[in-house]
Amino acid sequence: MKNYTQVYVKNSIEAAQHYCHAFGAQITRAFLNEDKTAYEHCELSVNGEGFLALAEAANPCDVSLLHRMKWETMTFNVFEMGSEEAVQHAFDVLRDGGVVVHPIGALPWNRCNATVIDRYGVCWWIAI
Repeated sequence: MKNYTQVYVKNSIEAAQHYCHAFGAQITRAFLNEDKTAYEHCELSVNGEGFLALAEAANPCDVSLLHRMKWETMTFNVFEMGSEEAVQHAFDVLRDGGVVVHPIGALPWNRCNATVIDRYGVCWWIAI
């Protein structure tokens, strides 16, 4: 059995490219809507392993409200990223247009990690 997460965002085509850039992922399966303006379903993989699925959100989401309130109902944990440089790169990409909840730092269980709500309203905990 396998399990990975799926997010529903506005601007899903842009978001897929953004996450590919942040995490070194590749789009491995993609189904566009009839107008070819958004993903009905898109799968991203890292090193051949499923990493994240995404699709266009059907309902509007006020991302600025999420950012102001630092609202978190779910956080996506990306860990064992391999190096501090990989964490820093993902942090830089995700915070562009987003909000830093916790800057890069150390916790008792991980020496290099951060929490960011990205421009699409998705909360990420990234760690070495």
